Amino acid sequence: MTGSAAAYPNTQMEFVIQHTWDSDPVNHDPIRIVFSPGEGGLKMQVFGPFFNDPAAPPGPPGQPFPGLWDYEVVESFFLDSTTENYLEVEVCPHGQHLILLLSGVGQAFQQQLPMVFGATITGDKWTGEALIPWSYFPPNVNKMNSYAIHGSGENRTYEALYPIPKEEIVEGQKPNFHRLEYFQNFRLQSIMGEDWVQPESDLWKGKP
Repeated sequence: MTGSAAAYPNTQMEFVIQHTWDSDPVNHDPIRIVFSPGEGGLKMQVFGPFFNDPAAPPGPPGQPFPGLWDYEVVESFFLDSTTENYLEVEVCPHGQHLILLLSGVGQAFQQQLPMVFGATITGDKWTGEALIPWSYFPPNVNKMNSYAIHGSGENRTYEALYPIPKEEIVEGQKPNFHRLEYFQNFRLQSIMGEDWVQPESDLWKGKP
């Protein structure tokens, strides 16, 4: 299917991050992520509280920032569970972003790819809007998870849309956002329409 975004069904999917990575309820207004059709990609909007902790990354807004996961950040992962190919998208209230393409758990083969992203901080809230190009998505996305991180030192807080159940937490376990077995079903066609076919991507050629 080609044409402008207006040609697509006006479908959006909203997800709300209501738990920490280990299944405790969050103690603030939850972060919301909305996916909808965009021009040449998937639009990702983020709405959430602004913690201003840690301080802003020392990089220009609108540009990739390596190691963004060490700052205040919201992340969405899109996975093909049959190949363990996945896309990681990180966005920050200060305007920086980070894209990683991974083939195998934690095995990034591309990162710091360009992306159109803007963020606005208003008092103790922030909003962000990204356009994720279709070429960044692995073929056959069928699972997704999203995360949020804020705070410093002992107050560093890791939140997950699909957390690890309490009964599966082992003593001394640390947060790990690459536990792909906890991702849940997700189809881009649910947003783009059942007749939509994901464009092929040279970035993923040669990956299993």
